[in-house]
Amino acid sequence: MGAGALAAVTWIKSSHSNATGNCVELAALPGGRIAVRNSRDPQGPALVYTRDEIAAFVAGARDGDFDGMIG
Repeated sequence: MGAGALAAVTWIKSSHSNATGNCVELAALPGGRIAVRNSRDPQGPALVYTRDEIAAFVAGARDGDFDGMIG
């Protein structure tokens, strides 16, 4: 789905985003799904996930499951 088609949503950026804009943004969608987009390409593609999928990802990130991917 194109992120530009989601004009009526509020995109949220992490407070951990860096000054060069390398981050993703999330938006709550009607029906409980959550969209994710690249902040540097706000009109580009958006991936849409269920709340359970995002919750599993966030829990994994908190637990350090993905730490090996960034360093």
